[in-house]
Amino acid sequence: MSENISDLITNSTTAPELQSIAKKVQAAERLTVEEGVLLFEKGELGFLGVLANLVRERKNKQFVYFNRNFHIEPTNICVFDCKFCSYSKLLRDKMDAWEMTEEDILEKVRSYKDIPITEVHIVGGVHPKMGLHYFAGLIKRIKEIRPELHVKAFTAVELEYMCRKAKVSYKEGLQILKDSGQDSLPGGGAEIFDEQVRKEICADKCDTKTWLEIHETAHELGMPSNATILYGHVETYAHRIDHMERLRTLQDKTGGFNTFIPLKFRNGDNQMSHIPEVSIVEDLKNYAVSRIFMDNFNHLKAYWPMIGRDTAQLSLSYGVDDMDGTIDDSTKIYSMAGAEEQSPAMSTKELVDLIKRAGRHPIERGTLYDVVTDYNDYIFEDEAAMLHP
Repeated sequence: MSENISDLITNSTTAPELQSIAKKVQAAERLTVEEGVLLFEKGELGFLGVLANLVRERKNKQFVYFNRNFHIEPTNICVFDCKFCSYSKLLRDKMDAWEMTEEDILEKVRSYKDIPITEVHIVGGVHPKMGLHYFAGLIKRIKEIRPELHVKAFTAVELEYMCRKAKVSYKEGLQILKDSGQDSLPGGGAEIFDEQVRKEICADKCDTKTWLEIHETAHELGMPSNATILYGHVETYAHRIDHMERLRTLQDKTGGFNTFIPLKFRNGDNQMSHIPEVSIVEDLKNYAVSRIFMDNFNHLKAYWPMIGRDTAQLSLSYGVDDMDGTIDDSTKIYSMAGAEEQSPAMSTKELVDLIKRAGRHPIERGTLYDVVTDYNDYIFEDEAAMLHP
């Protein structure tokens, strides 16, 4: 890999400004915002891949992480009207809406009683009748069923509404949820931090300042979180780098982010369907620049139900070291928007095989990247692993 970097630096066809960036990446020096934009604008995919892979292997060697998880989406009824969303329904719109009861949710958890799941991911629409204390009680009951299960729950958008309705500060609300058993936060709702773009695509939900404040507060309380970006719609490259820079700055301050997750805009059945989706080449470029620029994030995740398992496998050569999890056909947020994976589920064996075919080293992790099982030399003795995640 070092020879490849040296070739980039000395190659006469590489623009001098890109050679300078390659030298900084080789020396593990932080890129500026201007250099991040330049990578998007002038960096060819092969060039970006070499740099991103250097950073990725420096941080994570050949390891590719995944976990055994399932999703619970309590409802798709939502008080907000995001233009890019194909998933949520307003309260007055009962067509295609769902609302799980508490017992429905608990039964879902019970159904995994004998399956070695380590995480439940709870996100959904922002329902006016499902508030802070409702969810605190729900988490307590989930922990009674599976005390060891890591509960990763509620985007900053959900949390802002919960706390506002309950008339508590973000710190008080998060402490209530933590005391009830919530362990961490997902990264959803970030979209794009640029205020003008946000007004265009999701004007009525929590703003950038609030999203960052909620995650900073969670970190202060000892609750780690993830971070996302929604790319490939009306934003520019400068907007993407601005978004990453704000996250990088907060990570410098708190160190509380586990991973960065680029999420591709899908145009199926939403108010932005007239906007064409970006190409796979653009997906890979976005992963690569993210890995190069986000130097204080240890992990970069490809959410395979959104981009499909083949593109996710390709992304392992462009900075990605995390394939999310087995999912187990329990999320509709992207399948409803036209994602390749309409029934997103992979068994552990399928996921391990996919990673090995990419020449990488598969590691089952916990939510906080503790090693659960090293699958590099693991032999699956029977086909039972194909039946359950």
